[in-house]
Order: sequence, then C-alpha cells, then structure tokens
Amino acid sequence: MTKPYPDLSPARHWNSWQSEFPAQMMHLPLGLTVSVAAYSGAKNSFTDFPANKGQLTYGPRDVTGRQIGFTARHADTMFDWCWDQPVEGAIRGAWAAKDYGEWGLRFWLMPVFGVTGRDDISWRFDPATGVLTSVIDGQHVAAIGDAIPLMATFHDSRQALAEEFEREGYFFLGSRGTQGRVPALRYNLDETPRMRFAVAVAATAAEALNCAKAALAAPEPADLPAHQSLDAIRDIVGWNSVHDFINDWPYMSLSRTWVAQKFGGFGLWLDDIFYHALASSLLNADMARENIRAVLDRETPEGNLACLLTGRDSWIDRSQLPVCSLVLWKIWQHTGADDLIELGYKKLLRNHDWWFSHRDGKKQGLMGWGTSASVGDGLYKGTKLGAKNESTMDNSPLHDDTIFDPVSGCLDAADVGLNSILVVDAEVLASWAKSLGDQATADRLLTRANALRARIGAELWDDSRQIFANRRWSGDFVRALAPTSCYPLLADAADDRQQQGVVAVLSDPKKFGGKWRLPSITRDDPGYHDNVYWRGRVWPPLNYLTYQGLKRAGLDDMAQELAADSGEIFKSAWARRQCPENFSAETGLGDDQPDTDLFYGWGALMPIIAVNEVVDVTPWHGWELTNQPGDWQIGPLNAFNGRKTVIAAKDGRLTLTLDGRAVFATDIAGRFRHIDIADGRLSFEPPLAGGRIFLNGSAQRVSYGGSVITPRQIGGETVIDLPKVASRQLCGIEGLS
Repeated sequence: MTKPYPDLSPARHWNSWQSEFPAQMMHLPLGLTVSVAAYSGAKNSFTDFPANKGQLTYGPRDVTGRQIGFTARHADTMFDWCWDQPVEGAIRGAWAAKDYGEWGLRFWLMPVFGVTGRDDISWRFDPATGVLTSVIDGQHVAAIGDAIPLMATFHDSRQALAEEFEREGYFFLGSRGTQGRVPALRYNLDETPRMRFAVAVAATAAEALNCAKAALAAPEPADLPAHQSLDAIRDIVGWNSVHDFINDWPYMSLSRTWVAQKFGGFGLWLDDIFYHALASSLLNADMARENIRAVLDRETPEGNLACLLTGRDSWIDRSQLPVCSLVLWKIWQHTGADDLIELGYKKLLRNHDWWFSHRDGKKQGLMGWGTSASVGDGLYKGTKLGAKNESTMDNSPLHDDTIFDPVSGCLDAADVGLNSILVVDAEVLASWAKSLGDQATADRLLTRANALRARIGAELWDDSRQIFANRRWSGDFVRALAPTSCYPLLADAADDRQQQGVVAVLSDPKKFGGKWRLPSITRDDPGYHDNVYWRGRVWPPLNYLTYQGLKRAGLDDMAQELAADSGEIFKSAWARRQCPENFSAETGLGDDQPDTDLFYGWGALMPIIAVNEVVDVTPWHGWELTNQPGDWQIGPLNAFNGRKTVIAAKDGRLTLTLDGRAVFATDIAGRFRHIDIADGRLSFEPPLAGGRIFLNGSAQRVSYGGSVITPRQIGGETVIDLPKVASRQLCGIEGLS
C-alpha cells in the first residue's frame, strides 16, 4: 500500500532518504531504492557505500535532493557520481572514473534496485534493450541507460549480492537472469568509465519508459554554486536531511553516521534540531517546519522539552539550553510562517516555566543543571553525568568541581549561560504572548526576565577576575571559564564595566583569544589540553551565541572579528568537505582526534555566522544588513518574512533585492539596523558615517533624526544624502514608487 505522505510534494519524493546509505536514492512513497554498489576483483571486496565507512566525499547538492554530487572511493578506485532530477518523476544517475586501483575490467559498478520492507516485488530485464521494469502498488517503474549492462543479476537482497561476490568472485554467472527480486545492473570501468542511466515512476509502463528516456536525454544541469557561505549551508542541510522510518517523518539528522549506528534509527538532540531548523529555514520553510515538528512532537510529563529522543532511549528527565524560543523567533522572521508560533509557543512556554520549578536547586532564584530522578528511565538519569548532559557541555571542566545533589537533582552551581539564555527565552515568549493578546503572561515573563537579569549582574559577576562565572551554592565561583561567561551580553545583563571585562577575556590570548577560537574552556585551564569534546575544543554553538551577544551589546567590531575567526576555522575544514562537530583550538583541525564527527549538523552554525554578518534578524535590532568591503553576493535566501532575498556588493555599493525587485542600494559602509519594508515605505537605522541611499523609484518624503532631507535625481536614480551623525537615528522614506 503506497504511503500518502500528504505533506510531501511530488517534487520531493526522490531523495537520499536512508540515513545509513547517503549514495542511495529512494522514492519515498513507494519505498523504491536505487543503490550505488561496487566490487573490486583485486581486493575481493563489495560495498554499497554505507555512511559509517567513510568512502564518500560529499559534494554540492540541493537541499531537497534534486541535484546531488559526491566522490566515491573503493579499494583504491575513485569515481565521481551525480544524481539529478531533470524530469518530474524521474532521477538520473551518472558516474565518471577518476583513479583506478586495478584494471577497470575487474571493477564492477552497479545500480542495485529494491523496495524497502517488501519481498513481493518482481523486476524484469530485457537483455536486448537494457530496460529494467517493475510494478509497485500500481505504479510502473522503468530504468534505462546510455549503455546496455554487461549483465543483470538477481538476488534476494543486497546482502546476498555482497556474499555472492565475496564467495564467487568476479566471473561468476550463476545469478545472471531476466527476472527476480533485487536486480543489479552490472557495468565495469573498462567498458563504461563514464555512464548515465535514468529511473522513472509513472502510471503506465509506456509513460514510465518515456519519462526515463526523457530524463536520460535532458541537458546536463549547471553546476551548483559553491563559493558563498550559504552554499555550504545548503550542502550541510541537504546531506544530513533524511527520513525517520520509525516515526515516519523527514528531518535533518545530527549526522548520517549517528542515526542507525548510534541511535537505532533516529536521534533528536533538542538544541541541535532547532539549529538545524534555523539552517533549513534560510532555504526551505517546509524543511524547517518538519524539524520543529519532529523535536516538539513528544511532550514530557513535567513539561520540559526532552534532552534526547532516539530509537533506543529517551532522556526526558533532563532538557537542554533553552535557546529554542530565540531560534524559532528567527525562523519565523525568515520564513514569515505565522503557524510556527502556534506550533511552538505553548510548548516553549511550558518548558520555560519548568526551569524555574525544577532547576532552582537551592531556591535562590538562579538555575543550574540537573536531572529529574522520578521521570522516565533514560540512561544516566539521577546521576551527575545526567545533569551534565543537560548543559550539552557534558565533559566540560565547568562541572569538574561541582557536586551532584540527589535531593534536588541538581549540580550545586548556578550556571551563568543557562540563566542568561533564560532571560532571552522570557523576552521572546513575552513578545509572542503580547501579540496573542495575553498581556498578563507577557508582563509575568518580562518581570521575571528583568529580575533574573539583575541577579546575573549582581551575583554571577566575579569582581576579582572581572568576568561572569558559574557560582557554587557555597558562594565560591567555579574556577573554570567557558564562552558561556559571555552570554550575559546576549541577555543585556552586563553594565559598561562588566562589558569591558568580557571584552578583555575574549581578547586575551591566554583566555579566549588566539588564532583558532573560541576554545570551549580558557587556554590556561588545566583541562584545555585534553583536547577532547568540551575540554578545549571549538564548538559552533558557543561561537554562535557569543557572536549574537556581541551584536546585542553593540560590540560590532568584536562581532565582526569573531565572525571572521569562525569563518576561517570552518573554511579550513570545508576545503576538504568536512563540517566538523568541533575543532582543535590549537590547529583548527576537526579530524585530529577520533571523537569528532566530520559532517555534523550544527557545524552549519559557522557559515550561518558568516551569513549573519551580512543579513540577520534579532528581537533587539530587527532586520540588519551590513555593507562589507569587496565584491560578493549572499542569496537567494529566505529573509524579510519569507521573501526571496539577495544581497550583493560591488565597488562599495550594497544592493538589497526582494522577490526580484531592488529595494534600495547604499554606499554607506557598516551595519544597518531596524530595517522595515512595507508598501510605499522604507525605514532603517544607518551607520553613523553618512553617505548615500539609492532608490530606483521616487520618494515623497525623507526624514532622518527629525530633519527632512530633499532627495536628488541622478541618472534615473533617486539619491538620498545622509549626513554623518553622533548616534544612531531612524531614517524614514515614505511615498515610494
């Protein structure tokens, strides 16, 4: 019976849905799979390129799988492979040999066909035409290639095919045939070093064959762009987006190597999936929504959002850093999808209140990490390790000196990062409550945010070290410092003197300064040189939240510097098509030790920082654009409430284009804030330096800081001259045509 998948458009039916087989394409409603398989005669070795073997280098790909490229390696032979979808309902595969580890005659390369979970589907092969056909739940399938395969063999499974090769070798012909369950179309690299084939699904046999032929004959697609940060985000989102066959929904996985091998079919770290939704939202609102639904689907008995949900375990006794409201707010602004508020608001509000009722272990008004011993049966429940898990920074030196209190279920320390993010959480939820007409809840949340903000400034500031720090219930400050000591900037909890202290620690090469940053613990901490996970390594979420905090505090120069550093460490890995889970703070490498996944979802936060240096939206500064030096382009991406946005700079002039129409251009360098675009009206806070704004149409009225400015007409453009000012002021342009 064909699955309906009502939320999945036909254009998304084909994709590399199975997490453990990234080279494979699947037609999701039919369960039809087309796998890439290879056999080396020299090594007597078969592979179907599982994710955990490290045989693939992930190339550029569309987020929804309409165009996919990768390089595959097996037994010293290397080839490039491409998938594309030139005709609706069809896919086209193509390979080209690059390096030979043996005589190409002895190296079989094969598309292998199957239907997941079915043993009642039969295939037929016509040796005269090379056409392979089948019928699945009334839908006809046809496959045809540029060349007729040397033979088609039929098997009970791909595993049976692998066993036959390794038992019988290259020349065995016993499985050659014209009909069976799992066909393999066999080509060797001597006869076909380059090859294309197409597979189509249609209502009739003739339509399927004609569709496959049309796909095969279609022009080759243009190469996907691969030069901007947004292209890296596209590839990361695309490669890690899979289908969860246990819960039956698509989502962006943590990493293809984690899903089946570590987590038994699916895995949802709370914060990770929200960050994945943010990355997806820049390119595809539906994919962002799918991630949010997946992670919010299961509510816990106590009201918290679960730390981890997998096919093997559920850590509902603990949660994770409550960044979800802020991230969802940003997704909402990028996509313009108002339904996201309805989807998340009530659950996020329950989660917010849960922290204050379950993680104030000393009843002092400051929260710490913990685990609720009476909830669920997750691994490490009721232990110090479980409480450390809640922080996401589970082996951080921040926790070395803390003690787990089994009565409260909390570590005996107030965490500066947690309390700072709770302030932001309250602010965002209050804005939604107000928009929904619930002023009482908005007032309650803002009162809580203001009180907690004041306590952070007064009680989590270590005056002797001039930095924010975690504080034990005994009153002593925790010795170790992480970038979370910068999060009070994000909560607007630091006064001018405290800001200066944070800036000094961020810049100090013995602390968080230096070439590769931000280290997850200061460089002078005894745990820094352990260089394992949160003991010294650079982590994208720490950079991302610190960057956002610097911008909220108005420290744009430092934010720009951190963005550049984040971009440099990411590019050094991305040059080898790696998106590491974390990086060495000494060398910048992700692959210098074995505990780092090299294509991990939240690694996309590093190029997101680069994108945010050009375009971003925050609850405190609204929409922002930054005119940076050089000639560059960001976009198209979703921004300004779901509009297709392109920002380009050339010869010092930045141009904002929405839905194909240029809105304005400027030669003013620096960051614009509070950009508001409505019918016939444009407003923003420009940088202080002054300069020109360019409009394609006319403007009836321009005001800046209380003064009226008369536009000029130059060469068909309306030019607005903004003077240099001492403080940020709003520029309003009305009567646009």
